[in-house]
This record gives sequence, C-alpha cells and structure tokens, in this order.
Amino acid sequence: MGAFQSVHQEDNYEDLATRTGFSPEQIRNLHRRFKHLTKNGDKLRRDHFRVISDLELNPIQSQIIEAFFDKRNFQGNGRGTVSEIGFEEFLIVMSYFLPTDPNLTAEERESFRQRKLHFLFNMYDTDDDGKITVQEYRHVVQVLISQSDNLDQEEAKEIADAAMLEVASLAVVHMAPDEFYEGITFEHFVKIWKGIEIEMKMHVRFSHLETTSICK
Repeated sequence: MGAFQSVHQEDNYEDLATRTGFSPEQIRNLHRRFKHLTKNGDKLRRDHFRVISDLELNPIQSQIIEAFFDKRNFQGNGRGTVSEIGFEEFLIVMSYFLPTDPNLTAEERESFRQRKLHFLFNMYDTDDDGKITVQEYRHVVQVLISQSDNLDQEEAKEIADAAMLEVASLAVVHMAPDEFYEGITFEHFVKIWKGIEIEMKMHVRFSHLETTSICK
C-alpha cells in the first residue's frame, strides 16, 4: 500500500511540475514545507503564514498572504476568496514567484509575463471589479511608504494621490482635465509595466527554494 501511494504521489508531482514550472524535486521540497506549516495537515490557513519570519519584515505582508487565498490566482476563472487551501493551490500561487526559464520560447515567455502581471494586478484590485481604484492604489502606496518615520498619514496620502495621477496620465494619454479617472484596468496596467522586467523584480525571499526559510 505504501509503495502504491509513493508511486501515485510521484506521478502527481510530475503532473504538477508540468503545470507549474517547478521541478519534481522542488515540489517534494515544498510539500515537506507545506506539511510543516500545516503541522502535517492537508489544508493551509492564513494564520499558518504568521510564523514565516521573512514575511514579517515585508511591508505588504497581508497582500501577499491574501494572494494565496484569492481564487483568481488558481488556475481557472475563480472569483472570491477561500478560508483554506490545499497543497496544489499553494504550489500554483508559489509558481508566480518563479524566475523566467531561459529556455522558454518568446511566446511562452510572454504568457509567463502576462500571468505574473495578472497576479500583481489582483493584489491591487482587492474588490475584484477589474479596476485598481485610487483608494486601492492609495492603500498599497501608503503601506509601502509607511515604514518611513519622516512621513505622516496625510503626507503619505498626498504622495499616493500624486502617484495615481501620474499613472492615469500614462494609461490615458488624452484624458481631459475634468475627466474622472475610474481606475487602472488590466490593459492600462500592462502599459504601465511595459519595458520593466517584472520577471526579475517579482520575487519574495522564500521563493528561492534552495535557501528558503519559509518554515523556520
């Protein structure tokens, strides 16, 4: 029975490797860490992430954690959030932080980039309405710059609003002075990130599988 389960698990690892871009060995490693986080359980909850020391130092800790429970980030067309996830969902979300494989074709590389951009867009678009509103953008910017002791909340808000106006001018070139900008659509978001190597920038430390401290 044990041998059968082992073979079945290895087959499952191979399938997950094809779907996520991780190697079977990396998947085995992450599965061990998943079991450690869940105390040998089959489901991961938000509170399990609180023991990851690397995340404690990340200013957008809550956004990263929420991304693991956002159905939009699972493979499919899900909506809304869940209270717990299994290993497959955990692995799929972790795959967004993988570096680009140099052996990918140009078409595969662009598809990989689009997946990363969608994932990042979802982190901003918290109400899942297809737009990043000024309130959502302001919240993330305020969180990022709140680490500075030299800025109060009002100054942080002003910086966030100014940044949003700059984004609006890049996204909608011919916007009239009195026109209300409803928010950044994904199409606008792609324009903003044009020429920026998101594949190199979009990492969290625990995605480096050989030296990760996700479970320490």
